[in-house]
Amino acid sequence: LQHPDITITDNVLHFRAQGHGAKGDNIYEFEIEFLEPVEPKVSIFTFLTLVKNNVAVVERPTSWGGSDYTARSTSSLLSLVFPKAVSNTLKNLILHLKEEEKINKMKIESRVPKDPFKHLKKGYLAMYNLVQFLGFSWIFVNMTVRLFILGKDSFYDTFHTIADMMYFCQTLALMEVMNSLIGLVRSPLVPAVLQLFGRNFILFVVLGTLEEMQSKPVVFFIFYFWSIIELFRYPYYMLSCIGIEWKPLTWLRYTAWIPLYPLGGLSEAVAIVQSIPIFSETGKFSLGLPNPLNVTIQFSFLLQLYLIALFLGVSVNFRHLYKQRKQHLGPKKRKMK
Repeated sequence: LQHPDITITDNVLHFRAQGHGAKGDNIYEFEIEFLEPVEPKVSIFTFLTLVKNNVAVVERPTSWGGSDYTARSTSSLLSLVFPKAVSNTLKNLILHLKEEEKINKMKIESRVPKDPFKHLKKGYLAMYNLVQFLGFSWIFVNMTVRLFILGKDSFYDTFHTIADMMYFCQTLALMEVMNSLIGLVRSPLVPAVLQLFGRNFILFVVLGTLEEMQSKPVVFFIFYFWSIIELFRYPYYMLSCIGIEWKPLTWLRYTAWIPLYPLGGLSEAVAIVQSIPIFSETGKFSLGLPNPLNVTIQFSFLLQLYLIALFLGVSVNFRHLYKQRKQHLGPKKRKMK
């Protein structure tokens, strides 16, 4: 193309240039009618960008009706008709622009600093989630087998059978808060802290310090609901670390919590209610203030306040999980072609 002349009037682009085609050197011109008015500032680069982004077919027709050729535009398609030589020139220019784009993209990516510990972090996260998955799987399988063999009798010695493994898993779960604090994972910090504190308070304080609570059936339901939830959560995160997504597991991860999470919170609340009279009788963890006030703050009173905080924490985590479910399982927006 030589001496291109491009003008825009309202919604019509006029193009005129000298080129070498099948009939030798000729003046080729055409008009493109757009759906809406455009800015009357144009150059050969603007035109080539139009061509690069919108050309669907560039070919030579079987017969030519003269030296003037036209172009037709629609909302999503721009078809141009040129002599073969001009078409080849446009194709070469388009390829050149695409190569420049690739080079610029590579330059931008090369400026972004690479994390030398990326693979080490992924390996650590995958191993952490694997260990937690194995731990909670052991708890779930052990409790299920005992339930089938012993029936309701398995409710009364759940703590003595399962507590050591549950202690291990819940202590290791402290790493989830650390991972969020140092930026290893993008999970929000508040939901992770609420869940970890709530579980460990029930496990170490309410159940771990009161022998009277350890033989109650509610322990079975607390441990069972906790373990079922983690059977879907930890393998999902483990596969995500290595770039694998299994859709059934994703659905379970963001769906199973709907019945299990409220049931787990309800079981924890039952355990607190059952422990309040025991703490009141024994006076364990009660705080006596020095004279002359001579006032004692009963730990059982603090547990009553904790019941309110428990339901508030459950509602916060429930809302967070619901947003995550909409994000991962909600309707996908159709991509414009």
